[in-house]
Amino acid sequence: MNKLIQRGVLSIAGLIAAAGMAAGPGLSQGMTPAVASKPVAATQQVSVDKLLPYGVPAGQSTVPLSGEQKDNAKAIIEATKKAGMDERAAVVAIATSLQESKLENLGHLGDRNDHDSQGLFQQRPSSGWGTVEQITDPAYSTTAFLKGLKQVDGWQDMPLTQAAQTVQVSAYPDHYAQWEKQAADLVAEHWNS
Repeated sequence: MNKLIQRGVLSIAGLIAAAGMAAGPGLSQGMTPAVASKPVAATQQVSVDKLLPYGVPAGQSTVPLSGEQKDNAKAIIEATKKAGMDERAAVVAIATSLQESKLENLGHLGDRNDHDSQGLFQQRPSSGWGTVEQITDPAYSTTAFLKGLKQVDGWQDMPLTQAAQTVQVSAYPDHYAQWEKQAADLVAEHWNS
């Protein structure tokens, strides 16, 4: 599957092509790169193999994102960099947030809330994630999620859904995997921006 993705590279800038393929680490011989709106140095590419080490899982979902949701994805990426973690950690974090809140920084939802869950990761003050003010701050909530991820032995070698579930302890542990491609696309697009 990774060779298929690499052959589908449409842009050296790491942009997402209209066909939905993520740009890979390089172009196969004889392929012509798509014209980008601004030149980007080759050092700014993000490896598809690093973002999706197990390929793209079946049953992917996607949701159109507002400007605010994209800003939240960028905040997750920045917090991941500040924590000294790599692009794969950002993919895990963004996929988790896509599942938990669709990248929306949710406050208390009344009867629709899962107990007292709030923020991008639906963290709970009563479970020790922080105060409401803290867990509704994208940088704080991402850092808290990543701190939990760092404590998972071998998370780098786990499928995304297993790593996310170990931190989140969700009633729906397999649902994180459906957002892996969209999360990888967001990291590819914004990691070096």
